[in-house]
Amino acid sequence: MSDYEFTTDTRRMDFAAIHGYLARSYWATGVPADVVRRAIENSLCFAVVLDRELVGFARVVTDKATFAYLADVFILEAHRGKGLSKRLMAFVLEHPDLQGLRRFLLATRDAHELYRRFGFKELAVPSRIMEINDPDVYRRASA
Repeated sequence: MSDYEFTTDTRRMDFAAIHGYLARSYWATGVPADVVRRAIENSLCFAVVLDRELVGFARVVTDKATFAYLADVFILEAHRGKGLSKRLMAFVLEHPDLQGLRRFLLATRDAHELYRRFGFKELAVPSRIMEINDPDVYRRASA
């Protein structure tokens, strides 16, 4: 376990591995590589690395003052069950640019218990949060 490294250095993040995972994820199926690249370039990114191989990733969209949105969190299947998601979340939440925020959001289909450990909970007043949701945007863009 001690060989795993946690970093925010995007030069150590394997873009192909990140895109490969996200393109098959339930939340970003078919996402184009250029979209992932722009997202990484405009976000605060975190990675779990083992022997220079990317095994986990998380991305935070933030103004570094009042708001953040956690996105694209994953640990590759072969490295799950080792507590890496908990360590990655602790690493993310300890980042100096993410302290003192008024609101920190995320969306998940199946990892509620992981995020609850770190203080996330269901929206206090869901009717205040609105969205534009376009789940087919990548499919239409490639057509």
